[in-house]
Amino acid sequence: MLAFLPARDFARTQQFYLELGFERVWADGRLARFQMDGCAFMLQDFYVEAHAHNCMMHLRVAKLDDWWAHVNTLDLEHRYGSRLEAPARRPWKMRDFVLTDPGGVLWRIAEHCRNT
Repeated sequence: MLAFLPARDFARTQQFYLELGFERVWADGRLARFQMDGCAFMLQDFYVEAHAHNCMMHLRVAKLDDWWAHVNTLDLEHRYGSRLEAPARRPWKMRDFVLTDPGGVLWRIAEHCRNT
């Protein structure tokens, strides 16, 4: 399964994902495929605010604290207008933090909690 994410500013949003650590493996003027550790998505040069603000992605990682530290070094809030919420334990047995991309797509970057 491959999700297609909207981008308000296609070039700027590609740069955001590159800085976050995704690899752009293919791109043309309207689509770009990004991947990392077996996960992939397509970024599209298409934007409807209501769609973007209701789109959510979930990325499961092995070491959430390492990801949180990495994201904080990027200053995404100031540079891209991203929203960040600190890591928290969730009722669905995950610990995650929230990050939005420049167009408002919400990401939950998470690790599984072994102890409930």
